[in-house]
Amino acid sequence: MSETTSAPTMKDVAREAGVALGTVSKVINGIPVGESYRKRVEEAVAKLNYRVNSYAKGLKTNKTYTVAVMVPNLVSPFFSRLVNSINRALASRKHRMLLYATDYDPAQEQEYVILAEQQKVDGIICLSYNPELKVSDNVPLVSIDRYFGAQIPCVASDNYGGGRMAAEKLYENGCRKLAFMRIGSRLTNEPNKRKDGFISACEDLGVEYTLKIVDDFTPYSAFEDFLREHLRGGKLDFDGIFCVTDSLAYQTVRSLRSMGVRVPEDVQIIGFDGVRYFGDQDLFCSTIVQPVDQIAETCVEMVLEKDRSKAPSLVCLPVEFAWGGTTLK
Repeated sequence: MSETTSAPTMKDVAREAGVALGTVSKVINGIPVGESYRKRVEEAVAKLNYRVNSYAKGLKTNKTYTVAVMVPNLVSPFFSRLVNSINRALASRKHRMLLYATDYDPAQEQEYVILAEQQKVDGIICLSYNPELKVSDNVPLVSIDRYFGAQIPCVASDNYGGGRMAAEKLYENGCRKLAFMRIGSRLTNEPNKRKDGFISACEDLGVEYTLKIVDDFTPYSAFEDFLREHLRGGKLDFDGIFCVTDSLAYQTVRSLRSMGVRVPEDVQIIGFDGVRYFGDQDLFCSTIVQPVDQIAETCVEMVLEKDRSKAPSLVCLPVEFAWGGTTLK
């Protein structure tokens, strides 16, 4: 039988490097030490193939270096990019991500919260559809787009400003009869403010506008029927449309072109999110871009913050317009 050897320990690393055990601990935990000491420890770690025992480390520090992340799904390009950015932000801080896709199910969200708490996660970042979501007081929670109360930080884009920006851009491009199309939750949440910003800008500009709003899970055919109702002699009643997401904007462009309506010559369309083909190539449409990387960084910083007593209840991050071919400019 082959002889087995136990895994190297920090004491072995200290002996190999010729330094104190405390020095090894500082290097492994990212605490500054003299450059020569750091190199000696890193060389010893590599030579011995030393691996940090995360479980043992967690027992000592009462941390698991794991954060649970909950999103509705990974099919949506926006959610996928958001999860990717959160994972990078956690990895840069030596933390792991425990990912849950909830399929917009409030009950499943609550089950996943309970499971995450059982896993002793250091915190939870969630985009929730459960207004009654319950999380233990000793588990830090950061919400994306959903305001749960003053004690739970919420991170969101400037949805109101983005709605205004969309209407103002369409007006700037010569549009004078606008439409707003939205599919979304009845819950009180930050994305609802996109409509408020749009209406506010239209009224300030003295522009006519029409609203088409349906609830989650309504089939897209409802919007197609709406467009056909406003199509007269091959011409649409409005010359500018703001869609609440890029996904809806993309479907709308396809529908209009199938009806013989030219985009952007006959009608200009702006979406919201900043989604790109294959994640990093051309935009789906002209759009209001959410700062996904900044959202992720902010969420991770806040969920790992030791002193949460001064955490703001809402962090609103700036958005910007990007041309994607469905507006004249």
